[in-house]
Amino acid sequence: MPDQEQRQDGERPEPLSRWTTLRLGGPARTLVHAGTEAELLAAVRGADAAGTPLLLLAGGSNLVVGDDGFDGTAVRVETRGTHEESDTCGGAVVRVAAGEPWDRFVALCVGRGLTGVEALSGIPGSVGATPVQNVGAYGQEVADTISAVRCWDRVKDRQRTFAAADCEFGYRTSRFKRELGRYLVLEVSFQLRLGDLSAPLRYAELARTLGVEVGERAPLETVREAVLALRAAKGMVLDDADPDTWSAGSFFTNPVLDDDAASALPDDAPRWPQPAGGVKTSAAWLIDHAGFSKGYGDDRASVSTKHTLALTNRGGARTADLLALAAEVRRGVQERFGVRLDPEPVLVGCALPD
Repeated sequence: MPDQEQRQDGERPEPLSRWTTLRLGGPARTLVHAGTEAELLAAVRGADAAGTPLLLLAGGSNLVVGDDGFDGTAVRVETRGTHEESDTCGGAVVRVAAGEPWDRFVALCVGRGLTGVEALSGIPGSVGATPVQNVGAYGQEVADTISAVRCWDRVKDRQRTFAAADCEFGYRTSRFKRELGRYLVLEVSFQLRLGDLSAPLRYAELARTLGVEVGERAPLETVREAVLALRAAKGMVLDDADPDTWSAGSFFTNPVLDDDAASALPDDAPRWPQPAGGVKTSAAWLIDHAGFSKGYGDDRASVSTKHTLALTNRGGARTADLLALAAEVRRGVQERFGVRLDPEPVLVGCALPD
């Protein structure tokens, strides 16, 4: 049976802040640690059968939990394991348990000469969370290499496996996010090529750092080291001693605008035409140019001193402080540019004020 901690009247239960990278959030009614797939399914099916609200936790890197916590069962996904299978097309399929730490998996791939996730180095959280958000950075996203996602369908009470084409991946979204809560990710399969060089580099900043042109390749380990350095400089690599890393990563997604809205932006605003239509712009640029520069805020919650897209807990914040700052930033951007920013992390037991 999984380890279980239950809140009793008069007790001071452990807050969920211990399990989130923001270090914010009150306690759950019940906290379950599931180290095997059987324990995970037992905890989830038990909560569903009892009609108990359920919160799934792994790395806690894309999560904002309210100060009052979660009045239900929180399940820590602590499953581990990777299984590599040969591929006749010069690559490998790697099946990874949902609870496996993401960056540990990336390091394993780079060490084994498996290409396709190296630019995603340093991202906190678990493997199972990556298809939900279609996690991406520095020109790569997991949709590029995911071949299948095995899930538990909580509505139909059975396992289902989705091929990549059926995952409905989009910019920071998927069918798993659109039907958030329905699917419990159990295992993710990645199709990766063998080689010493990275996938073609798509991100100009990373290419410049490596001294190559966009579209060229570079040694896998060199790419990983460069990405880790770039992320660390922006406070995007977890560090217990650095409050700039006490965040949920990018708090807002980069907005995708229609042509009219994009043309209304200042001439120097970033614009990236999208294959499916529309124009993506930079949330970080909008935030900065709306007057919310690095370090904006107070000694409880502030914009990171290293990156304007991260909102941080400076050590004494409550979730309410962080959400008040997020609401102020969103209002300021909308008033200045007419663009409404959408939060990227999942909000549990709380909401972003209008």
